[in-house]
Amino acid sequence: GAKGGDIEIAKPSQHVIEQTAVRILSNGDVCAQFTVNLPARGRTIQGHRAVQIFDQTLPQLVQKALLYASLDQAAVTGHVLNVEDQEWVRSSLDVRGMIAFVPDGAVLPRKSGADDKPMDSKKSDDEDDDTPNLVRFHSPDTLRVTFDLPNMQKTLAGIGFRKGITLVVGGGFHGKSTLLSALQVGMYNKIPGDGREFCVCSPNAVKIRAEDGRNVSSVNISPFINNLPFGQGTDSFTTADASGSTSQATNIMEALEMGAKTLLIDEDTCATNFMIRDDKMIQLVHKDKEPITPFLYKARTLSKQGISVILVVGSCGDFFDVGDTTILMDCFSCHDVTARAKQIAATRAANGGALAASKENFGNVTPRCPVGSAFKPTGKVSVRSKAVVAYGDTELDLSGLEQLVTREQTNAIALALQRLPALGPDSKMTIFQVLTQLNALLDQGDGLDALANGQFDGTLARPRVFELAGAINRLRSKGSFVQLK
Repeated sequence: GAKGGDIEIAKPSQHVIEQTAVRILSNGDVCAQFTVNLPARGRTIQGHRAVQIFDQTLPQLVQKALLYASLDQAAVTGHVLNVEDQEWVRSSLDVRGMIAFVPDGAVLPRKSGADDKPMDSKKSDDEDDDTPNLVRFHSPDTLRVTFDLPNMQKTLAGIGFRKGITLVVGGGFHGKSTLLSALQVGMYNKIPGDGREFCVCSPNAVKIRAEDGRNVSSVNISPFINNLPFGQGTDSFTTADASGSTSQATNIMEALEMGAKTLLIDEDTCATNFMIRDDKMIQLVHKDKEPITPFLYKARTLSKQGISVILVVGSCGDFFDVGDTTILMDCFSCHDVTARAKQIAATRAANGGALAASKENFGNVTPRCPVGSAFKPTGKVSVRSKAVVAYGDTELDLSGLEQLVTREQTNAIALALQRLPALGPDSKMTIFQVLTQLNALLDQGDGLDALANGQFDGTLARPRVFELAGAINRLRSKGSFVQLK
């Protein structure tokens, strides 16, 4: 039978990201890139149907979708002004001493784990229409801040997350992780109606988690892990099968290497032994026999060096000793419990006061240089999904990069990886320098087309340097990095 005739273009997401499907060129032209599967029956091209597609169907689509006069002009203008104001709020965070903001009235829960659209306000069609299933976000009075939006000419109120260490506490299923999930994509603007518009976060915030089994190449994890059995060093740690604690230490050190200034952490996806050690365990297992310095002991030194932390924690109150602000999520309602948390911490210091007495420095972040030849693919490169790239004979797993939001970003990452073999054998460029240079290239006139090697590709979206670095770090290739001495 006849096949083909379909027209495909990259599907928009809830996030407003630079991409190649539709964009405005420097001369003001609108450029749309899509594919047309030419119609055929077996090995015979159906010329008349092809003519109809190019002569009638495509002009109609252009007329309806790309011409301003054919669109709801008020909606288009409102969309642009809304997105510009989101960007303005995010750019205002740093000068006001904040790392994140969530507005009153925001819809944080999503429809499902597989659907990024906002949760409906009703439970289901067969239940009473007056049965609510959604609690809109409302900030506590003590933490509320306001922004006067320049485009929309209105005042926006909500919670401001200040620099330092913020703890998000509460019972299970009360909205802690939902709040953090909104923040971890807060570096992307949202389309109007998403519910998370103006839920903004510092653009250099990185989600940290444990990632058992990931590849690690020449990372200095000694600030967290030292004195491994049998004399194994950790100042240039390499493994093809990282444990929960070593992977989480690696993820933090790699994020700091790329310039992260905010760490977003949820205890649900952390290695417990990396996060804490309680009094009883310290009494049973002597410190000299424990290679791990828990994150609890490093959080304050990180904060003093300008690295902020937003930590979701529901099982260990020892973090009250280091928290600057503590908010409680109760049935998806947000409350400021900082004073109470500090009062509890004052009555019983963690580990007998050892944490408060600790003057230990954080340690060093050692820069690393990617070795170009290690990134030459041994075969075809293809993107199987948002989280999986077939890089020659190697499968690259990106599931640990939770801030990767579209498959189109993964497409761009796959192309960027293939540029690394161009690095000379004597290159002393660090991964930070390599990706800073690539970012500067993408900022120029050709944008993401610079990755496409002269081909037309409407399936690309721009990833952050943190996700680019995350992919490079996770590619399983022997000798992929050397430390810069």
